[in-house]
Amino acid sequence: MTNLLDRVATLDTLDARLRWLSAWTIHNANHLRESRDGLKVGGHQASCASISTIMTALYFSALGPNDRVAVKPHAGPVLHAIEYLLGRQSLEQLQAFRGFGGMQSYPSRTKDAIPVDFSTGSVGLGVAVTAFASLVQDYLVAHGRLAAADKGRMIALMGDAELDEGNIYECLIEGYKHDVRNCWWIVDYNRQSLDHTTADRMFDRFDDIFATCGWRVLTLKSGKLQQAAFAKPGGGALEAWIDACPNAEYAALTYQGGAAWRARLLADIGESVAELLADYDDPALARLMTNLGGHCIETLLEAFASAQDDVPTCFIAYTIKGYGLPFAGHKDNHAGLMNPGQIGALRASMGIAPGDEWLPFAGLGGNEQAQVRAFVEGSPLHAKVAGRPFPAVEVPARFAVPDGAEQSTQAAFGRILLDLSKSGEEIADHIVTTSPDVTVSTNLGAWVNQRGLFRRNDTADVFNLAKIPSAQKWAGRPAGQHIELGIAENNLFLMLAAAGLSAPLFGTRLLPVGTVYDPFIARGLDALNYGCYQNARFLLVATPSGVTLGPEGGAHQSINSPLIGMGQPGLTYFEPAFADELALTMRWAFDHMQADDGGAVYLRLTTRSIAQVERTDDRWEAGALAGGYWLKPPAPGAEAAIVAMGALLPEALAAWEQLKDDLPGIGLLSVTSPDLLHRGWSAARAARWTGTRAESHAAKLLAALSPTAGLVTVVDGSPGTLSWLGGVRGMRVSPLGVDRFGQTGDLDDLYREYRLDAAAIVDAAAELFL
Repeated sequence: MTNLLDRVATLDTLDARLRWLSAWTIHNANHLRESRDGLKVGGHQASCASISTIMTALYFSALGPNDRVAVKPHAGPVLHAIEYLLGRQSLEQLQAFRGFGGMQSYPSRTKDAIPVDFSTGSVGLGVAVTAFASLVQDYLVAHGRLAAADKGRMIALMGDAELDEGNIYECLIEGYKHDVRNCWWIVDYNRQSLDHTTADRMFDRFDDIFATCGWRVLTLKSGKLQQAAFAKPGGGALEAWIDACPNAEYAALTYQGGAAWRARLLADIGESVAELLADYDDPALARLMTNLGGHCIETLLEAFASAQDDVPTCFIAYTIKGYGLPFAGHKDNHAGLMNPGQIGALRASMGIAPGDEWLPFAGLGGNEQAQVRAFVEGSPLHAKVAGRPFPAVEVPARFAVPDGAEQSTQAAFGRILLDLSKSGEEIADHIVTTSPDVTVSTNLGAWVNQRGLFRRNDTADVFNLAKIPSAQKWAGRPAGQHIELGIAENNLFLMLAAAGLSAPLFGTRLLPVGTVYDPFIARGLDALNYGCYQNARFLLVATPSGVTLGPEGGAHQSINSPLIGMGQPGLTYFEPAFADELALTMRWAFDHMQADDGGAVYLRLTTRSIAQVERTDDRWEAGALAGGYWLKPPAPGAEAAIVAMGALLPEALAAWEQLKDDLPGIGLLSVTSPDLLHRGWSAARAARWTGTRAESHAAKLLAALSPTAGLVTVVDGSPGTLSWLGGVRGMRVSPLGVDRFGQTGDLDDLYREYRLDAAAIVDAAAELFL
């Protein structure tokens, strides 16, 4: 028992250090560091204090070397304090909290200097991604790419207010379908959000919700001090009172302190508790009433030790927001900051001399300091190395272009993947596909027929066994390479993010390919942004797109998705028109997903079958991979050009045929990636400001035209996708596109209504040139 007591005492000391360092880091940024703009720096001292004990028990006792953790956003300073004690974070970074180049406001894989397993910040997403990471880990083990002995737990530390986020419950449902394992979600149940205390009606509902979805729920409501008190005469009444106390009342009494606790308990319970309360002076009574499960090291250690199997587990750890700080329990403490007097009193209570605030173990005596330092250095995390080495996957020099005089890019995509599935190339074994119940309608069906659904256990195709004709032959097996999801785009992007981090997280490269209806990217946009912010590598194939979907109507027709593709950092957007452009860009994408300076890729495809162009050589390819090329080169100094992309190339070609006699030398520019064109143009302008000269690909293309030339741009989406091209060389532009919700109808009617047909292009050219 002595060893346990010593261990608990050491962890309690570390807990106090983390609470201090996180509070001081935030205080320094707000009160001591020079402020040049007068803006509040912010930080979350109360949110850090509520979870410091949980993180102490987890990081310095429960975590193994292969476990991965998503830390709740507002506990970022505690994570950095842990890394500081471990010797992996610098003092300069702590002092630059929320400053330029310093430690980030919220844990970030891409911005922070310390090892961060999962970025967090958009609440709820950092929680849900751990379940999908668990699924990815199981996939890798089933495919022999990760040894079972190297599996770890995927752990999320969350504030209870994150349980208001809908993506949590979408994830729970999906996780239940796929029998997610090795996942812990630890709820910092302080019952306070940004604006108020949380609803009492949810007290006993979370247990039911998680248990229904197959999770074990461990509720840590009382610490050892409270448990001991409950065993004394009058303790049963005290326990019953605590169980019945509303959240807001408990928080208010916590803020008021021991005397308020005593008066209220005597008033509500009466003489049956008087003898018990007499054993505690006011400070001790305040400690007793705030000794909740989430602030008791011993209770936390017992709970973590009791969940060592692979059953997904939710720990609901009751805590006090602002625990140990002067505004503990106050309903306004979320963004509250201790003033200099309060932080000074806290420093004095810990025996830290002025000037020693940043010392890792300040305030401890020599022997205690040596013991705590040795404990930290002996913890499993001290020797943990972030990430594992992972080899690149070889990509064939070329992808075969599907045959067919007429074909759609969506169909060509399916055929390219099918060819890869049969090719015997290494790349095919590393591809994992996923889709939110639109696998067939996005042309992944043939791939799945070849490679199968991923299931933990073999699952027969009942229709096939019954000899019922079906084009889909979807047997499930551990070796399957398609993860079928329900209709929830957030889950799709979180799945792609988790699979796209397989290399740094698990040491083996997956090449995730996800398909979705293009207009519904917006439904999962927060999760897409989240995946890109983590530098997750994946290929997003969105199809069908634009009003070209035709009879489906406005709700299924995408307008602004090209602007999303252009504006999303970490994502490169292509919209190929022809099958050979698609094969080229897909091959590039699989390389880009693995490059040190690479990222994720978005392909916007269509169901419209169009006539393919005949190529006389491959000189167009370099331009296509840079964003565009002249499908019909202009005559030198031509005064006009049509700029088109995607499904509307046939209309652009038809208009070019009609205009070539009236506008001799008119060119037709096929844009494959407005994203790359715009990014290159912006980079060239930025280079000028640094004293270097560079010419963008867009500028080189348009240099073939007269400086006074005009452009007609046409895109099945927002006209802003291409209208900016006029600014590259100061040319007049007539932009055509879609700027309102579409009607149902056939393509002739739709293109005429939204001025996307050849006649509209000719009219626009006439306004500019004739």
